[in-house]
Amino acid sequence: MSQIIYKIVPEPLWREAERNGRFTGAPIDVADGFIHFSTAGQARETAAKHFAGQTGLLLVAVDGARLGDALKYEVSRGGALFPHLYGPLDLKAVVWVQSLPLGTDGLHQFPTLEAE
Repeated sequence: MSQIIYKIVPEPLWREAERNGRFTGAPIDVADGFIHFSTAGQARETAAKHFAGQTGLLLVAVDGARLGDALKYEVSRGGALFPHLYGPLDLKAVVWVQSLPLGTDGLHQFPTLEAE
């Protein structure tokens, strides 16, 4: 069974990762020592809290089952378990990438997300 997790990424940063064949994280990830991900139930809140009003974002769906022991679920916001990847993201684990546009209400417009 797949365990789809999600990463919100500025498009230029993701396109650089595609050129390099791996994603090593956004500046906050590098500073924290792991790549932050969200589950389907956490992604909208993550967008609202950390990416409010930002355009040019992509939503990257990743099969967490393909990340092995480097993926750990750890307590974060509100005591919830969040997926954290300790190491670079191998792009072979990416299921899809879609734009994450802002709606007229100022909130990001998400596609239907597959739950874990």
